[in-house]
Amino acid sequence: MKTKLFAVPYIIWMALFVCIPIVLIVVYAFTNDAGAFTFENFKGMTSYASVFGRSFLLAAIATIICILIGYPLSIVMSKFPSNWQKIFTMLIMLPMWMNFLLRTYAWMSILEKTGLISQLLGLVGLPPLDIINTNTAVVIGMVYNFLPFMVLPIYSVVTKIDRSLIEAAQDLGATPGKVFKKVTLPLSLPGVLSGITMVFVPAVSTFVISQLLGGGKHMLLGDLIEMQFLGTAYNPHLGSAIALVMMIIVIICLRIMNRFGDGEGQAVIL
Repeated sequence: MKTKLFAVPYIIWMALFVCIPIVLIVVYAFTNDAGAFTFENFKGMTSYASVFGRSFLLAAIATIICILIGYPLSIVMSKFPSNWQKIFTMLIMLPMWMNFLLRTYAWMSILEKTGLISQLLGLVGLPPLDIINTNTAVVIGMVYNFLPFMVLPIYSVVTKIDRSLIEAAQDLGATPGKVFKKVTLPLSLPGVLSGITMVFVPAVSTFVISQLLGGGKHMLLGDLIEMQFLGTAYNPHLGSAIALVMMIIVIICLRIMNRFGDGEGQAVIL
């Protein structure tokens, strides 16, 4: 009984900062200014269908790029000695010690027409790169800020793979490609799914990156929700409805992804 008392602070914390806000969002989403029950807030979202599509598309692109970069990087890291692995892990985590806003501001100076990349291109006679205030810049910002959340879960799983399974597959004549397909990939899939979750969810709801690197020209869901609560178009009921629908869509996507991963995580040596 005494040990259960240690969970009380956690329960109170979850109730105050997780459960109650979600309940408030649901209440606001289904009520109007007079407090009456209504579905009008959800009907008002139809004019923002393009914002939903753009947000999920850019988040999906950023997540795929993070996988393409993070997965090979995690594999390579796992092959180094333990001391080197610690150094690489620290280097990946090092940018996260800096404020999120400052990191994004830094990319503004890098990607603008007179930025560092354009100056380097000018040294070799190439035209300046002008991608600031575009969707490309937003995706770059997402990948940079959320890549560690893809690398670390995959790396933590890959390092725990039993090397004897890989050696057994090689002894049975499996090619490197087949070893990866039948052993490494299935066993590392839990880390990949965790990384996808940790990258896609914040990417689809970000608003700082889209405002700074996108220049506010390409509105995303985070910008739209912020505008309903803090902007000139103050409408917390519509903002709550948008947030609720977004949460439901994200939960459905994650459930489908987890179902896809069911039954995986075991090596199959043929």
